[in-house]
Amino acid sequence: MTRRRRPPTALLLAFAIAFGATLPALPAAAQSGGPIDCELRFELSGWSAFYKRADGTGTITCDNGQRMDVRIKTRGGGITVGKTRIADGRGEFSGVYRIDDVLGTYAAAEAHAGAGKSAGAQALTKGSVSLALAGKGEGWDLGVSFGKFVIER
Repeated sequence: MTRRRRPPTALLLAFAIAFGATLPALPAAAQSGGPIDCELRFELSGWSAFYKRADGTGTITCDNGQRMDVRIKTRGGGITVGKTRIADGRGEFSGVYRIDDVLGTYAAAEAHAGAGKSAGAQALTKGSVSLALAGKGEGWDLGVSFGKFVIER
């Protein structure tokens, strides 16, 4: 009668537990800490006539002391017409681990109507990073539009 050899179960189990315990820590190590709070203050002006376009500037500050001046542009289309200017815009980011995470293109969709002085809010997303915008401005606009909100250095 030949005897079958069994793998050393205790050793395999110990290896599986040790390797499995390190997996959740890998993304956290790559992120180098927890999320940071960042805020955007901006000015933006533009127009729309089926195609929507606005450009502006802003400053991003984070609770870890980092600061970045940025350019903002929005592009899109839809059933929209108007001219607007936002003088005191604010945005709050979530899902940010380093200030460069805020750069890039966010998906945008909105329904809008206003005349004279107005206020508005919008939520945008770019992967795991979200941006909630609010602002006060003036102008007139009416419509529904889809497009992108871009933040660049």
